[in-house]
Amino acid sequence: MDPLSEADTNAVIAIVMDLARAGSTEELLEFFDHGLDVDVRDPEGNTALMLAAYHGRGSTVAALIERGADIDLRNGRDQSPIAGALFKGEDEIVAALRGAGADLDAGTPSARAAAELFGRAHLLE
Repeated sequence: MDPLSEADTNAVIAIVMDLARAGSTEELLEFFDHGLDVDVRDPEGNTALMLAAYHGRGSTVAALIERGADIDLRNGRDQSPIAGALFKGEDEIVAALRGAGADLDAGTPSARAAAELFGRAHLLE
């Protein structure tokens, strides 16, 4: 089988990121089951975990954590998935990422700083 062209690879990544945003977990996981790296990044450096966390897709976040997604991988703006979830007020996702051992001091702003800034410090206690 011939490798995908750059354009085809970018199209696959765009589909994966759309599935993560939408919380289409089953369809998303098929890509990883067929060999796509669970930590593949879009042009902005986002991973499927980052986008699922930011868009409040708890079951997708849980499935990606289970698949071994890097919970601390930051995007091109140095934002971590847990900071994104804090920004959006996604308490369930913050708890899942904390439970998986997310680094509360990684990124800009860090999860600790984001929690303080948005009045959600109680989520990190």
